[in-house]
Amino acid sequence: MQIVIISLWMLHGILMFFDEFHYHHRRGLGRWESVGHPVDTLLFLSCFIYALVVNPAHIIGFIVLAVLSTLIITKDEFVHAQQCRGGEQWLHALLFSIHPVALIGLYMAWTRGWRLLVAVQACVIVLFGIYQIVYWNVWKVKKGEGPESA
Repeated sequence: MQIVIISLWMLHGILMFFDEFHYHHRRGLGRWESVGHPVDTLLFLSCFIYALVVNPAHIIGFIVLAVLSTLIITKDEFVHAQQCRGGEQWLHALLFSIHPVALIGLYMAWTRGWRLLVAVQACVIVLFGIYQIVYWNVWKVKKGEGPESA
C-alpha cells in the first residue's frame, strides 16, 4: 500500500512540476496566481501537518481541511479560462482530479501510522511552497518580471 501512495504522490508531483516549469514559466503568472498558488500549497500542506500532529480519531478537522484544499485550488479557473491554452487546461483538470485522491492517500497513510512517509511528503510540499513564494513573489518582482510589473 505504501508504494501505491508514494506512486500517487509522485504522479501528483510530476504533474505539478510540468505545470509549473512548462506552462507557468512559459506564460508567466499575474498577481492573482502568484499569490494564490502558494495559498493552494499551504492548504494542501495543512492537511499533512494535521496528520502529523493530530490523532486519526479526530477526522473532522482533516475532512474540513481536505475539502477546503480541494475547493480552493479551483479558484483560478476564471484566470485560466482567459490565459491558458488547451494543454494547460487539460493538465489542470488532471490536477483537480488527482488532488482529492492524493488526500485520500494521505488519510490512508495517517490512519496506518506511516508518519515518516507523511513527514517526507510534507517536507517536499514545504520546499515547493517556498519556491513558489520566492520565485514568483520575490525574485521575479525584483527583476521587474513578476506580478508587480504586470
